[in-house]
Amino acid sequence: MKTLVHFNTGVVMMALERIGRISRVKDIIGRRVIGKRIAILVDGPNMLRKEFNINLEKVRKIIEQYGDIKIAKVFLNQYASDKLVEAIINQGFMPVVTTGDIDVYLTVDAMEIIYNPHIDMLALITRDADFLPLLMKAKENGMETVVYGTEPGFSAALKNTADHVIQDVPPELIT
Repeated sequence: MKTLVHFNTGVVMMALERIGRISRVKDIIGRRVIGKRIAILVDGPNMLRKEFNINLEKVRKIIEQYGDIKIAKVFLNQYASDKLVEAIINQGFMPVVTTGDIDVYLTVDAMEIIYNPHIDMLALITRDADFLPLLMKAKENGMETVVYGTEPGFSAALKNTADHVIQDVPPELIT
């Protein structure tokens, strides 16, 4: 014995449309409540120079506009002063003091972040074009990227590769 079920096509279409709208609303609400999960990596010797006057607190506030900061590290060489390390800690960043090439240490950390399913966005605070392959790898793996830099020497390649570019203006250029 066959059972025939008749559907009112209009009713089914309305129900599917409502489910679709509910799903989209849930996605939007979820993104607003949770936001993107961000990792910030700072190339200390390249960016934390007196002539640039980079304020890490300001950097943090600007990057927070994209979502929630889950990782915030500043990479420094072994010559970093205790005062600088303390200031970095006080601004909510974890200092990573290295005895070797800072670019290598930062890149290794960044690669771990790129493959971390709990991070959605990588923010690099640097001017250094050496990090171009890193940005490309992040984007290749579906991670959104931000580069925060300053002139002089802010790599055009970095600016053209990142999803978002934030350019700080040195104090002497502010009129």
